[in-house]
Amino acid sequence: MSNDDLPVVVIGAGPTGLAAAAELAGRGLSPLVLERGAAAGAAVGEWNHVRLFSRWGELIAPAAARLLEPTGWSTPDADAYPTGQEWQRDYLEPLAAALGADVVRTGVEVVGVARRGRDRVVDAGREGEPFTVHVRRGDGGEERITARAVIDASGTWGAPNPLGGDGLPALGERAAAAAGVLGYRVPDLDDPATAARYAGAHTVLAGSGHSALTAIVALAGLAETTPGTRLTWVLRRGEIGATFGGGAADELPARGALGERARRAVEAGLLRVVTGFRTTAIEPDAEGRVELVADSGARIPEVDRVVALTGFRPDLSWLSEIRLELDPALQAPVRLAPLIDPNVHSCGTVYPHGVLELAHPEPGFFSAGMKSYGRAPTFLAMTGYEQVRSVAAELAGDHEAARRVELTLPETGVCGGAGVFDDPAADTAGGGCCGTPSASTVPELITLAAPGSRGA
Repeated sequence: MSNDDLPVVVIGAGPTGLAAAAELAGRGLSPLVLERGAAAGAAVGEWNHVRLFSRWGELIAPAAARLLEPTGWSTPDADAYPTGQEWQRDYLEPLAAALGADVVRTGVEVVGVARRGRDRVVDAGREGEPFTVHVRRGDGGEERITARAVIDASGTWGAPNPLGGDGLPALGERAAAAAGVLGYRVPDLDDPATAARYAGAHTVLAGSGHSALTAIVALAGLAETTPGTRLTWVLRRGEIGATFGGGAADELPARGALGERARRAVEAGLLRVVTGFRTTAIEPDAEGRVELVADSGARIPEVDRVVALTGFRPDLSWLSEIRLELDPALQAPVRLAPLIDPNVHSCGTVYPHGVLELAHPEPGFFSAGMKSYGRAPTFLAMTGYEQVRSVAAELAGDHEAARRVELTLPETGVCGGAGVFDDPAADTAGGGCCGTPSASTVPELITLAAPGSRGA
């Protein structure tokens, strides 16, 4: 069998993976999507209570819409904002069904990718061999699937960053997670049992991205209605800076509104803010609670719950036999990294990009979706859709279309940080990229209280 007769294996049946399959099918290629979860969009289903800040019109891939329309699928209101549950139920699962069970296989985990008969070291005859994709089924059985190309759209949901300020778990972090004291997801306070665990408790929330802002808004609502509920928000950066985002200037209005709601919660005294706090240890106390310890020696005592929303990172362990070319800091493809590096690009938007930025030295292997961003934040679904449109065009031999940009991304309306800087000198005090750096790296308690509001 010629390599051209083999399928293009897409790893992950999330939004980007399914969009890739729709693009490939639309160009007459044979996609095969492999999903570890029990259903398409399984990772999205794990944050089903969270409402997206992108509208439905920005969450449906054009190729997917073309595939779904003949099935009688009801197009959601383009201006509405779905929850994760609605995105999975009303779009991802119907799209997987339209592609067919022979295209989208669930309950199979990819545990390795390689070249047939060639390990990572061997040059001779490498490019002429197909890929071998090694999978483990839910029943414990194993398979080896050959593929003409591989698109890794497996995402980063399964690999959250630790609370520890140096990128490794803090001392005691694993034990705290095992005991249920620490979690890495936005808590679902619509669930009565979950809400009861946070009501009347002291919760420390770590992180400065949109997940953290979402959790702030939810937990602040609980603190406002439930006596004894206390919240502490810790940031590694030396000041709040542009953490709340661009507000009304954000071209995604719901994203700007989320930041404004979080800002109002802080100004109302519903939580206290501690900046410049890099956690090194979580220590149990005599009362059955825990205490967070920073590298400066600062401590946050009497903590009942910890929510670490510090971002995600790619799992590269099963790609050991593929020749990847990754940026040493972001773990993103080297041509993409300069476009998304939060240490450099704190303003505006990310340039649309495609096959040229996503390719690796291993011909026919591409990163896409959240996985392509490595450790960088602020990925949008529409970015992934443009990525896989370009990759599918390249695989179909339409090189001109692969290199054509067909997307304009909305700007954030913020300048001065993406919320991931550990160095306070990288933050700015105002709206410009070249504002005054923070004067101190010492952890600082900040109280932003409106006149007459409840204190922290």
